Amino acid sequence: MRLVDVVGIVPSLIFPAATATQLLALVRSRSAAGASAVTWSLFAVANICLYVYTEKYGEWQSIVGLLGSAAADLAIVGLILRYRAASQAS
Repeated sequence: MRLVDVVGIVPSLIFPAATATQLLALVRSRSAAGASAVTWSLFAVANICLYVYTEKYGEWQSIVGLLGSAAADLAIVGLILRYRAASQAS
């Protein structure tokens, strides 16, 4: 395996793991306090754009690292909006 291939694996694991950490924290706390829907929306857009820019459409590293992270980013945005709506309704 070439060094470039090994280095490509690192962000494909770290990006989703970092995003999953925030997602898990939101689910556990059931609160959007300190979380920004705008920030996570921008991360989703950036991940999708980077996926298109790299042109590595069939490589699992790009799919998991970029599109997987974008999906989790959008799940975070959904939870933030849901929790904020619930707190305003109370």
